[in-house]
Amino acid sequence: MTEIVLCLLVLPALLPAFALLALTLAAGAPARATPTRERPPGLRLAVLVPAHDESLHVLPTIASLQAQLAPQDRLLVVADNCSDDTAALARAAGAEVVERHDPTRRGKGHALAHGVDHLRRDPPDVVLVVDADCSVDPGAVSAIVAECHHTARPVQMLDLMHAPSGAGLRHRVLEFAMVMKNLVRPLGSHRLGGVCQLMGTGMALPWRLIEHAPLATGHVAEDMKLGMALTVAGHPPRFLAGARVRSAFVADGGVARRQKARWEHGHLDTMREELPAALALAVTRRDRALAVLALDLVIPPVALYFLLMAALLAVAGAAGAGWAPARPAATLVATGAACFGLAIGMGWWRFGRQLLSPAELLRLPLYALWKLPVYVAYLAGMRSGWVRTQRPSAPVGKC
Repeated sequence: MTEIVLCLLVLPALLPAFALLALTLAAGAPARATPTRERPPGLRLAVLVPAHDESLHVLPTIASLQAQLAPQDRLLVVADNCSDDTAALARAAGAEVVERHDPTRRGKGHALAHGVDHLRRDPPDVVLVVDADCSVDPGAVSAIVAECHHTARPVQMLDLMHAPSGAGLRHRVLEFAMVMKNLVRPLGSHRLGGVCQLMGTGMALPWRLIEHAPLATGHVAEDMKLGMALTVAGHPPRFLAGARVRSAFVADGGVARRQKARWEHGHLDTMREELPAALALAVTRRDRALAVLALDLVIPPVALYFLLMAALLAVAGAAGAGWAPARPAATLVATGAACFGLAIGMGWWRFGRQLLSPAELLRLPLYALWKLPVYVAYLAGMRSGWVRTQRPSAPVGKC
């Protein structure tokens, strides 16, 4: 009886490992052929670009979008609490611009809500959100608009960030972590349940959904919150890996750490706020999409989970060595650790070998230690709110 109780106690801590392995296996499975959808000629698109002090980066973003727009489309830049010439530059480049000044309500969610309110005067059929520091691959706009219109559901492009040219190991590890989070996991969740997390940029929504969406939350992870809300409402986002939006990490290591801290604190907050209700609702409704999205949400930031798993493995191993009833639980923990390692290895082999060598992959525990202050700060209640990423003029970073 004691053995069963101990196994049940450690099992919840192992669920993220099993979930990550399931998603990685699904992502690596042979892809099914998908139909090529054509954008209807008369469909009206509005591209919504939230921008806060993005004068160094907004013009390349506008150029990458304008090359893909139809005559009836709109490109709306929301210059949000800007202190630079973002608005003037965007207007000069031919974009429609609306300015918002409200320092008491800061963050991307408020900017998006302001832009949607502006579009209500002449609503489009589809709204595509692209951050002001991103470039969209040729053909991606038509592909995602066609998918969104055909399915009448939110659709998320593949959103990847790249290390600056000549970057060291730390930045390439960040890039691999982004591949695991924004390619492997959404591809797996899409194949398992036809759903994925929204990522904030490169996401398209039908007007009938975004006009009522809870956008002005001020939450650091407003994209994840929105994806969960839409899935609960019966509109799970789809993943379109063939359309891509790109940006680059900042070169400064300290800035990169603060940037990651914001994302991961928002991720942890969303887990705490959304996961229990999502799991319960998925079971009661027998909702496959919501269950798969909850399966993805159960996975904490990978570096944090590595640290937790290492500590649990050490404790379980010591307990099992000195106390026979703890040995089945120790074996279960070892199995979970093996599943976690297998998932990372499979993700690297299938999607990340070009980023890290085998020797560099083995140094990932050092990356987890580098992230330790981020998690200590979270546990101490020092949560990261919305603050614009400070960047040099050369590499583009994500705000």
